[in-house]
Amino acid sequence: MRLDTDKVRRTGPLLFRGRQVPDQTSDQAFLETDIDSSWRHSDPWRVMRIQSEFVAAFEALAGVGPAISVFGSARTQPDTPAYQAAEELGSQLAQAGYAVITGGGPGIMAAANKGAHEAGGLSIGLGIEIPAEQGLNPWVDLGVDFRYFFARKVMFVKYATGFVVFPGGMGTLDELFEAITLVQTSKISGFPIVLIGQAYWGGLLAWLRQTVAAAGNIAAADLDLVQVVETPDEAVAAILAAANVPRQGGMKSR
Repeated sequence: MRLDTDKVRRTGPLLFRGRQVPDQTSDQAFLETDIDSSWRHSDPWRVMRIQSEFVAAFEALAGVGPAISVFGSARTQPDTPAYQAAEELGSQLAQAGYAVITGGGPGIMAAANKGAHEAGGLSIGLGIEIPAEQGLNPWVDLGVDFRYFFARKVMFVKYATGFVVFPGGMGTLDELFEAITLVQTSKISGFPIVLIGQAYWGGLLAWLRQTVAAAGNIAAADLDLVQVVETPDEAVAAILAAANVPRQGGMKSR
């Protein structure tokens, strides 16, 4: 008997396969505008489910110690320089005493998890229920699966002392700009944001400087919140340097 393994979805602690896969993700169901009043009955119960995600994640991650969240494209292939650099970064962070947190998927995430795991560090994956990516990569030592993006995004920041960002797509940009906004608005302090690859990030930073800052929509100093480096060595050095700088306003808000 052949199992239908083409369609698989994990939703929190649940596994669906084949015809049992729901038509909607939890985020879709939560964010859709209902055409009737059924939300009055379903949404209060959904709040309990959201609360349970936070409680489970807090309990799982509370003791991880210093950690760095690493972001980048899920589409990066193992035979590319970016993948190899992310693997080296994970290894160096682990050797420096940091846990490595990723989204738990393939590409850059798998590379950073692999590097941390093989170096004897703590490799953490925060998975998400989306149709395109299912399951945590095999180098995750501690994994948490989320139904809701916003709950997962809190954990990337709450348990990290910095971000390292490799070239990536919409999800990577989303996390990057959220981190910049949190630092820029002083919601978190002493939080280094390190981008790897001037060739990839230079155009974006130039647009922010020449268009967005020039229009007065951000301060030019806001761009100083990020550092651009070329190698894992430089990224780790930037993280360590930030860790030794006295933080203004106390420790990063938890």
